Amino acid sequence: MLKIIASETVKENGQRAAEVVTELLRSKPTAVLGLATGSSPIEMYTELARMCDKGEISFKNVKSVNLDEYVGLSPEHDQSYAYFMRNNLFDKVDIDLKNTNLPNGLAEDPVAECKRYDAVVESMGGIDLQVLGIGLNGHIGFNEPADEFTEGTGLVELTQSTIDANSRFFADKSLVPTKAFSMGVGQIMSADKILLIATGTAKAQILEKALFGEVTPRVPASVLQTAKDVVVCADRAALSVILEKHPECVKF
Repeated sequence: MLKIIASETVKENGQRAAEVVTELLRSKPTAVLGLATGSSPIEMYTELARMCDKGEISFKNVKSVNLDEYVGLSPEHDQSYAYFMRNNLFDKVDIDLKNTNLPNGLAEDPVAECKRYDAVVESMGGIDLQVLGIGLNGHIGFNEPADEFTEGTGLVELTQSTIDANSRFFADKSLVPTKAFSMGVGQIMSADKILLIATGTAKAQILEKALFGEVTPRVPASVLQTAKDVVVCADRAALSVILEKHPECVKF
């Protein structure tokens, strides 16, 4: 089941996405959240932090697993995803940091780290809601275009397009890590509900291709067409191609 929630602005889009999370937290305070990084969920995290500060929601009994982490960056590095999560959400809500989980970017044994993180994800007993962004090449997590869909946590060689896209966060493109740990597509798809967030015209073509094109591992996000419950929160800019080709699927 696919539901598209459209917004006029990036801020409004974040608020709509936060409503999806809030609905879950109010019905299940012990929810397991699969969390994402990057620019897409920032406004959602800002709204969730505001609501938690007002006492409208609580993360006290929530557990979380993050999608991915750069290889080679410590949790204290300001471009690590561990740092991102603390800066944008964890330090601003009442979550117990012991209940938050990310891959270890400094792990000396990548194979062992993938197995460890698989065990962490499995120990959650199921992800209630998985938050996703979408890459310009259709990647979800750091699952890049491939010949087959991945299952468990893996060590990923980032494509040049992903490195180029992420270079805006670094002082120099040469500083962008070329590898990352990422939860697999199978783990993502096992979530009870998936929330995909997209904003901006740059995402318009790939969003339409992922949601309405061929289901193929060459466009990893296309697998979401087979998920049992997917909510897409996107602004008008990101929905521009869908509005042109499939206007009946979008309501503001």
